[in-house]
Amino acid sequence: MSQPPTPRPAPARELRAWWDALAAVAAGVAAMYVVAALGLWAAGAGDLPDDAFGSVVAATVVSAVGGTVELSGGAGFLGSTAGGLAVVPLSVTLAGALAVAVVFLLPLRHHAVTSGGELLARVARTAVLWLPAILCVALAARHTFRIQVGEDFIDELGEALGATPTVGFEAAVGATLGYGLLWLLVLLAVATAVSRKTPLPSRLLRFQDTVRPAAFAMLVVLLAYVVIGLVTGVVVAFTRGHTAQTFAVLLLGLPNLAWMAFGIGLGGAWEGRVPGADIGLPVPKPLAAVLRENGDGPATLDLASLADYDARAWLLVPLAALALLAAGFVTAVRSPARRRPWQHAVQLGVAAALTLLVVGLLTRVEARLGLSLLGIGDLGDDFGGDVSLHALLPRLVGFGLLWGFVAGFLGSLAALRVRRRGEVEAGTSSAAPPA
Repeated sequence: MSQPPTPRPAPARELRAWWDALAAVAAGVAAMYVVAALGLWAAGAGDLPDDAFGSVVAATVVSAVGGTVELSGGAGFLGSTAGGLAVVPLSVTLAGALAVAVVFLLPLRHHAVTSGGELLARVARTAVLWLPAILCVALAARHTFRIQVGEDFIDELGEALGATPTVGFEAAVGATLGYGLLWLLVLLAVATAVSRKTPLPSRLLRFQDTVRPAAFAMLVVLLAYVVIGLVTGVVVAFTRGHTAQTFAVLLLGLPNLAWMAFGIGLGGAWEGRVPGADIGLPVPKPLAAVLRENGDGPATLDLASLADYDARAWLLVPLAALALLAAGFVTAVRSPARRRPWQHAVQLGVAAALTLLVVGLLTRVEARLGLSLLGIGDLGDDFGGDVSLHALLPRLVGFGLLWGFVAGFLGSLAALRVRRRGEVEAGTSSAAPPA
């Protein structure tokens, strides 16, 4: 008779647990670095002077985990530069999130059950290793550039007096560590809640049937929009030119555009302003046109304003409706059969509202750079500018709640003919069949 396997000694289990945590952290940071580097290289950042490329990549990774990048500079006693940047490159964020989540959850799938203490210990180990990794990235995210004003007299005067204007950036280390840790904890919580194969502690089992189906369905919707956007972007890149710049958009901000399309298709809106005639990257022409139409004033980005420049914008409505109906169907199929249609409607309505709230917060853009020399110019006007974009959250969340409620109800009705968990076929008995 074969002997049962010998349990692994406690030190070996502990070492294995730390190795799993290290693998999750390394996978996430590596994925973000690779995607950020490729995106910035496609955007032309490889030609930056003074070997600044590595620092810019690090700053992009900092932004991807919610960290803060501060802009500053000076021109001696002649003037100063100032500014700020708050934008999340969601392609980089998504790559890191998927890598961390997959590697973190993989060992848990081999467990039939897990305790709350074990799960918290895994999270704590990952967080302990995550903080020094993000600290190293934040310390690398700093650089200073010399800038040209464009006025020959001022440029020559600055060089003669040793007061050439400079602008630099650096990550705010404290804020980056705080927001980076919050990013990780939220990511691990969402990943555990969504993954059906990951066991939950006994105290959380009551949330399994109410949270997981709708959360999984909304995750599928967001990833489907990214895939659709990726396919569309690749086709555009190879058929309409600007290949490198288009891939830069895909590798840095694809989810920003794709998830905005989802929200706008449901009736949501963003408000923003872009001074000047050129945004700098080949974003969809209707979007660029709307943001520029009011000059320096704010413009509202919604279905009506987009359709004024391209009637195909109305296609976002049926696309969003089909996506949410599919989410309602998936939610019902993955839920116990005892749940009623109105319960599925509430589940998906809340899930859609929360999803769009997160999308609205993550797609915010705030960038300000200004220069003042010899009292000429205002920080942000003549020699700088403001770029902003933010979601109108009450409208976005409200439409998400409404559409989610309707889609959850209709999806549940569509799933009535599909056998679901907890159903027993007519004529069968729970008793064991005779031998």
